Amino acid sequence: MTEDKTAVRNAATVIVLRDRYTTPSILMGQRGASAAFMPNKFVFPGGAVDRADAAVSLAEPLPPVCHARLGEDSEPDMQDILALAAIRELWEETGLVLGIPGAWQEEIPEDWRTYAATGHLPSAAGLQFVFRALTPPGRPRRFDARFFLVDADLIQGDLDDFTHATDELSHLQWIPLTEARRFDLPFVTEVALAEVAARVHDTSPPANVPYLRNGAEESLFLRLKGYAQPD
Repeated sequence: MTEDKTAVRNAATVIVLRDRYTTPSILMGQRGASAAFMPNKFVFPGGAVDRADAAVSLAEPLPPVCHARLGEDSEPDMQDILALAAIRELWEETGLVLGIPGAWQEEIPEDWRTYAATGHLPSAAGLQFVFRALTPPGRPRRFDARFFLVDADLIQGDLDDFTHATDELSHLQWIPLTEARRFDLPFVTEVALAEVAARVHDTSPPANVPYLRNGAEESLFLRLKGYAQPD
């Protein structure tokens, strides 16, 4: 059965914020020129949910408010899966580990074996759901992407060691928050950056989350804040 590449896929993106109280910077990399989705653009680590993500357990849960916001206008029981996708994608694309030390007691899916080999269990305690965006119709790939903010202090190991990263992103680097817009960014990344800039000195999870919902008829900038969204 051929995959429908125009179908909307759930996805997770991770914005790692470093030195937030002094010289804040964020981790970004460049997509390849031949990539079907956002070629050559500088982006945050992230990607689509894998089937294997549903087979993994979190060692520590999401903050309750983030769990609640993720559940709004969404497929049921996606919260932990999205958090796990964020942790896996961060590991795959940067080689950075978000988790806590520990030995796995469950069967390890193939896509998680290299992460598990680091001796860590995935933890979502530090992930904050801060933004959501649905790719407009007509694009070669469409994603319903949830953006998670995480403080770099929660990353295990050397923040400058990208040796375990795959080749999905090149030019991985810490970019000062004030200079990020000088790079070739997708529009949605620029919107996410504005949310991060507003939360640099606020370490609490946001009570409501902006949602850029691009539909066939119109694009709506909504807020997920504890009650039903308009149809």
